[in-house]
Amino acid sequence: MENTLVDKTFRDSNGNVVIAQMPNLPLIVWFVTTILSLILMTGTINTVLNVVANGSLFTWAWLELFQGVNYFRRALGFAVLIGIIAFNIQHQ
Repeated sequence: MENTLVDKTFRDSNGNVVIAQMPNLPLIVWFVTTILSLILMTGTINTVLNVVANGSLFTWAWLELFQGVNYFRRALGFAVLIGIIAFNIQHQ
């Protein structure tokens, strides 16, 4: 198989096209804590849930950026990382 830019962008090391994958632990934690923070909207528990949600999404993005299976997944991690930073700067 030829190793073109399209292949490097969308294929993993086994030649499979990878756009989406099963969620890993940081993404599951982010989803659960985000839902809980929308239900429990006030108090210290909401602050803790928001911190855990941001931390787990940051961890997922960091892992994708440096260990993603292809360029698309790495770019996705980078975009989410920039989005987290921009969103938190905007809401300060």
